[in-house]
Amino acid sequence: MVDEPVDVSMTDAAGSASSGAMPKVDHGFFAARKEQYKQVFPSLDFIGWYSVALNPTAMHISIHEQLIGYHPTPLLLTLQPTSTELQKDSGVLPFKAYEPTVEIRDRKSRNVYIEAPYKIETGEAERIAVDSTAKGGAGSGTLASHLQTQRAAIKMLHDRILTLVEYVSNCVAGSAQKDHEILRSLAALVASLPASENKYFRNEFEDEQSDVLLTTYLSTLTKSQNILNDLVDKYITMTDMGREHGGHGGGLRSGKRRGEFIGSRGMRIVEDWAR
Repeated sequence: MVDEPVDVSMTDAAGSASSGAMPKVDHGFFAARKEQYKQVFPSLDFIGWYSVALNPTAMHISIHEQLIGYHPTPLLLTLQPTSTELQKDSGVLPFKAYEPTVEIRDRKSRNVYIEAPYKIETGEAERIAVDSTAKGGAGSGTLASHLQTQRAAIKMLHDRILTLVEYVSNCVAGSAQKDHEILRSLAALVASLPASENKYFRNEFEDEQSDVLLTTYLSTLTKSQNILNDLVDKYITMTDMGREHGGHGGGLRSGKRRGEFIGSRGMRIVEDWAR
């Protein structure tokens, strides 16, 4: 699981960025940056690192041996944007995960990487956001199909609930024969549902509703403010153009001017500009 990336400064054996020697981890930089992340994300910890490579090499083993002090078995995630094995339409992301292990060969032990299985876990909102971004905000494709499926499922559930309500109403009115087995099943189903009139549920529901309404209000307010700013900019531009073309009807004079605009609910917006 990859949570938060941490940059690691590396140098070669001579302390420069030249090629040849194996890179060395700047432990002072890494420890300071790790401590900063722990202050912001106290529940997260270092579990591994990533690199752009098709397969692990001796360089990755060298870096792994330097990172053992921070985690006994740091995982390696290799990003493979140029891999030919992972086709574009295969649905597989271009990266692989490796876990370290110790291999004994010729009575000598050495660290090696073996490919490890992984599973990507995403929430519903995150998956929809990523899909919408990949589609460029279009209303077609996987996202539209998913929403249509959800709509059909909700409609089917609504129709079945109406059927059950109609049956219970007819049983109460005496126009339908009572089936006690069905009624017991309905009673058990209703008892298993959360109580929507519970005071804790009502408080939480009202809090969420208030948050949504506040977000909508702020969005509308921001949009109105942007429109007002555009209007002020256009007014200033037109006033400047009239002044440059020798217009005197506006009564503009040199010096500092103040423009006042009356907004909604009597709010006054004052704009200063130099003349």
